[in-house]
Amino acid sequence: MVPGALDPADDGYGTSTWRWHVCCYFGDGESSSNAQKDTNMKCRSQLAALAVLALPVVPAVAAAADSPHSFTGKVALYSEYEYRGQSQTSEKPALQLNLDYVHASGFYVGTFLTNIKWLEDTGKVLGTDIDGKIEWDIYGGYKWGFAKDWTLDVGYLRYEYPGSNGVAGAFLKPNTDEVYVGVSYGPATLKYSYGVSEIFGVIGSEGSDYLELAVNQPITAKVTLNALVGHQRYRGTQNGFDNGNFDYTVWKIGATYDFGGGFTAGGYYKDTNADPLYFTFLGKEWTKGRLVGFVAYSF
Repeated sequence: MVPGALDPADDGYGTSTWRWHVCCYFGDGESSSNAQKDTNMKCRSQLAALAVLALPVVPAVAAAADSPHSFTGKVALYSEYEYRGQSQTSEKPALQLNLDYVHASGFYVGTFLTNIKWLEDTGKVLGTDIDGKIEWDIYGGYKWGFAKDWTLDVGYLRYEYPGSNGVAGAFLKPNTDEVYVGVSYGPATLKYSYGVSEIFGVIGSEGSDYLELAVNQPITAKVTLNALVGHQRYRGTQNGFDNGNFDYTVWKIGATYDFGGGFTAGGYYKDTNADPLYFTFLGKEWTKGRLVGFVAYSF
């Protein structure tokens, strides 16, 4: 989202999400049927022949089971897409897709697609069109289980907004590059992300970072407790304004229920201490506390 852009309809308040965006300030005010019994020798002979024909298939099945390659995906519907505590869909629902490939060695790549609305709303506040109704993320990295119950994860994440554009002097093209490192022990993960580019359209924000601690603790065979706390920090200045004014802390708590067969559903409450002066667009404070619900299917 875009912190700092003034919304004429909001008495001077300007606005701008697990994926989020802030952007600009302008100093002037800117994822059997039952077996049938054999009744005669003919049936038994046919079955024996079929069994022989099937024998070559067994090694192929075993080979597939032993493959070092793994492909998975997830389709989810959220009541709202918020990232790092900030709404990306202006409190509207989001349909999302995750596709992932993992090699047994630990290397992985994946992609994430979702609808968004924050770019459209940013354009309205700035008085111009900013295209981009889709967020397309591409990521890759390496995970290493270096000790019992411990995992190290290092990788790169590209946030892409196809067709998006910037606004001279107020908002950069929002495509963003981050590198990250995370360490997990049991249900807890500590992750640090660093912006190697200016992030989410915020002028002069290269070097901004985000630190997050997440815990996903099963409490029954079907229910997992989810909790998170994170801090987003903005580097740099623009038009004499310190981007550090956009800094904030986010926390979330909720639960996920596993229905089996790949189906899950859940919800959580999220809130931040972000200054609403910079995160209220078109009358909506995108960083305020509220509930988010979801249903998902993994395959």
